[in-house]
Amino acid sequence: MPADFQAPRGTLDVLPGDSSSRAAIKGAAADAFERAGYGRIETPIFEDTGLFARGVGGSTDIVRKEMFTFSDQGGRSLTLRPEATAAICRAYLERGMQTLPQPVKLWCWGPFFRHERPQAGRYRQFTQLDAEVIGSDSPLCDAELIVLLNDLLHDLAVPALRLKIGSLGSPESRAEYRRELQDHLRKHEGDLAEDVRERIDENPLRAFDAKDEGTRAVMASAPRMLDRLSGEDAEHFGEVRRLLEHAGVHYELDGTLVRGLDYYTRTVFAFDCENLGAQSEIAGGGRYDGLIELLGGPATPAVGWACGIERVLLALDHEGGTPPVQVFVAAADGKRETALGLVFELRRAGISADLDLGGRGAKGQMKQADRSGADITLILDTDGSAIVRDMDTGEQRPVQMNQIVSELAGR
Repeated sequence: MPADFQAPRGTLDVLPGDSSSRAAIKGAAADAFERAGYGRIETPIFEDTGLFARGVGGSTDIVRKEMFTFSDQGGRSLTLRPEATAAICRAYLERGMQTLPQPVKLWCWGPFFRHERPQAGRYRQFTQLDAEVIGSDSPLCDAELIVLLNDLLHDLAVPALRLKIGSLGSPESRAEYRRELQDHLRKHEGDLAEDVRERIDENPLRAFDAKDEGTRAVMASAPRMLDRLSGEDAEHFGEVRRLLEHAGVHYELDGTLVRGLDYYTRTVFAFDCENLGAQSEIAGGGRYDGLIELLGGPATPAVGWACGIERVLLALDHEGGTPPVQVFVAAADGKRETALGLVFELRRAGISADLDLGGRGAKGQMKQADRSGADITLILDTDGSAIVRDMDTGEQRPVQMNQIVSELAGR
């Protein structure tokens, strides 16, 4: 029978098996960031709406259609965070991180919110891993972040990965290109989707992300910013490419890569998993040298990326279940208290252990032991004896009660 109340559409309950998989990804990321000198930051779940309207960009789908915005009791407009970068830049300014040795290297993990159409790997509440390097325009920062993400995804065994990189140039160099692209779009305005026509003046580059066939046909012959890089923009992008090649990271050039946010400049990149079909992107980012200045701070170069955890789990073909334990203790009647005490001892010794809490008989407990995924089942008999059963081979052997913990801890 369905519950009277159900989770809001597009949200996801994280069940125990899912939680352990997420924890493994988070742990791997934390280890990678610690080795690379990144500090963890946590920003509020909701922020002033103006932060995202200004920082993310008024022409983006996020601000126009997807933000969860509400008024608090004081009449202030607040928004559940749809992305991490603007909030981290706000914290960088507000908490005086510009006085620290630069660049500042930060990472975060947490829930984010967008009112999108729910589909496989895409939810209205989603989990995101984020990394930022703030305070340097060096191509070394771009390369370090890309290599860090590349290595993490490969360590997690995400299959069929493809890295695409491009460059949007600086805002100054992009101005002439924007006019050229706008001219191209206006010449073919009748073939464009309505939302693309509406944004020709405000954000013509977003036409590269359009899904309808008419717009895609127009964009096939559109000019590319990547072909028009010159001066410092070309030097910066060339150095990023050389550093990636030196690190042994394979990539593909993509002149249509523009990202979905207005604040990007110069380097942009995305990691796709080709097994996921049309919604193949699992992570991406780029440089945003003008964002902190846009938020009221001094000119401060920065670069970062975000990785969608639900997309990673989908790419890994993850299936939830109960987290396995190392040892399951099965006890005959009259030995339940002994079993519970033994489980406590094993856990204190660093061994994951569990027992039946449902009053099952001997046969039921062995089925429960098998379902638990335990490596070993410890069977306590009525006469006080104990047997260790290897759940893979089925082999059994006796063990002294006073030696159980030390013996299993030394396996």
